[in-house]
Amino acid sequence: MFDRDKLDQLRITEREYREKLAGQCKKRPERQESFTTDAGVEIEPLYTPLDLAGQDFEQDLGYPGAYPFTRGVQPNMYRGRLWTMRQYAGFGTAEETNERFRYLLEQGQTGLSVAFDLPTQIGYDSNHPLSRGEVGKVGVAIDSLEDMETLFAGIPLDKVSTSMTINSPAAVLLAMYIAVAAKQGVAPDKLKGTIQNDILKEYIARGTYIFPPGPSMRLITDVFAYCAKEIPQWNTISISGYHIREAGSTAVQEVAFTLADGIAYVQAAIDAGLNVDDFAPRLSFFFNAHLNFFEEVAKFRAARRLWARIMKERFGARNTKSLMLRFHTQTAGCTLTAQQPDVNIMRVAFQALSAVLGGTQSLHTNSRDEALALPSAHSVLIALRTQQVIGYEIGVTDTVDPLGGSYFVESMTDQIEKRARAYIEKIDELGGAPEAIEFMQREIQKSAYRYQQDIESGSKVVIGMNKFQVTEEKPKDLLKVDPAVGERQTAKLEALRARRDNARVSAILDRLKEAADTSENLMPLFVEAVNAYATLGEICDVLRDVFGEYRQQIIF
Repeated sequence: MFDRDKLDQLRITEREYREKLAGQCKKRPERQESFTTDAGVEIEPLYTPLDLAGQDFEQDLGYPGAYPFTRGVQPNMYRGRLWTMRQYAGFGTAEETNERFRYLLEQGQTGLSVAFDLPTQIGYDSNHPLSRGEVGKVGVAIDSLEDMETLFAGIPLDKVSTSMTINSPAAVLLAMYIAVAAKQGVAPDKLKGTIQNDILKEYIARGTYIFPPGPSMRLITDVFAYCAKEIPQWNTISISGYHIREAGSTAVQEVAFTLADGIAYVQAAIDAGLNVDDFAPRLSFFFNAHLNFFEEVAKFRAARRLWARIMKERFGARNTKSLMLRFHTQTAGCTLTAQQPDVNIMRVAFQALSAVLGGTQSLHTNSRDEALALPSAHSVLIALRTQQVIGYEIGVTDTVDPLGGSYFVESMTDQIEKRARAYIEKIDELGGAPEAIEFMQREIQKSAYRYQQDIESGSKVVIGMNKFQVTEEKPKDLLKVDPAVGERQTAKLEALRARRDNARVSAILDRLKEAADTSENLMPLFVEAVNAYATLGEICDVLRDVFGEYRQQIIF
């Protein structure tokens, strides 16, 4: 980048300037120790070309749409098309959520994102004793194909992209989606969307698992193989750092642990006999947009570059699309405060902007009232409008990677990649992500503890919580889920079981149980079972009988 004489002269000049700067500048009282990011990367008062002296443009930056994709996965990025504006939604019954979906589409949302309730996430029907009090609370209740038909009523599945945040029973919910599309006359190869299908982060950080790691990984690779042939435009997994960050990780840990999980999925698919370039182009990722603006922009760029190198160097992928880290972003729920909730609108806007400047393909913006309840229609509209203002009004989409070449951002990108790579090497030493679950849990717990200490000491300012507090009135107009939703779902289940062909259901479930004890791909049987209106709980109970259930070790 520089000849030696110029570089030496620049070093002398910069050293003199830094010495002068150190003598003249004072730190803010709350930042007496140091200026660092949440990941512990020290922030210098000034960045210059010297901070990038060792960088090779072609190998480290390159051009958008070209290896190593630091600057984006498409040559023209948002000049060609904006990211998918995909608000995460789901509550109560399928009828209520369908109404919210249609409202959001009318307001300009360009993709759907389904939130499922807790019983659905862990494979229980709404009438199961463990479901009591949880039906429809944190998402929509889906017990059978009948509910899925209602959920997407009036929504043409060949014209909308759908993301489903579901993991342990992901293959069954995908089978329901395929069946609904078929009833609409939409062929599987016309479907576009994403199934989260990421079980490793459930063990690491979130907890909605059912089966042990072995059979869980088998279900994931079954989806990879089935979709490669039947649903070629479907993203078969969304490898999620979002929940890892929500659990308290740093930005570096979010990148490292997410990509380590990705490595495990790729290796599992290869071990199952799949060719890397047959399934890797449909892998996708899911990241958190947190509060440290420039660290977040650099995080997305570092993750993209590191994944491209992993796929090329470790797995020998040759298809250019296999090297691309395509990702969805959601703003950070853990940063929202119940105090002064209107301030959350600004937090979300800056987080969303960092995701856009980092090159996201899809984005969900949280609503102002989500620290208090599920978002109201008014709040979710403000969140959607936030994305639309970024996309259409402020000019940041007019050029590709507008922060590329920033001494600060490029230096931060290098630091995050270096530190994430060191974590991945440690996880490799432990045997890979499935064997390193407890290690990652401990690292997240330590980071979460430090973060909370900083808030309680006041060294990390949270407006309304530990600084600039005000006396507030009780919040109004919060969304409330009807507590009778569980009773309504139970009645629907009883009516369904009374009119379906129960002999057909029993026969299919028997065949599923036999197949689960072999290496047969289970996806075709899931599709057959849901078409016979076998319920989610019935299908998952068959798998519980064969696979067993995972019990989390308590880590101190």
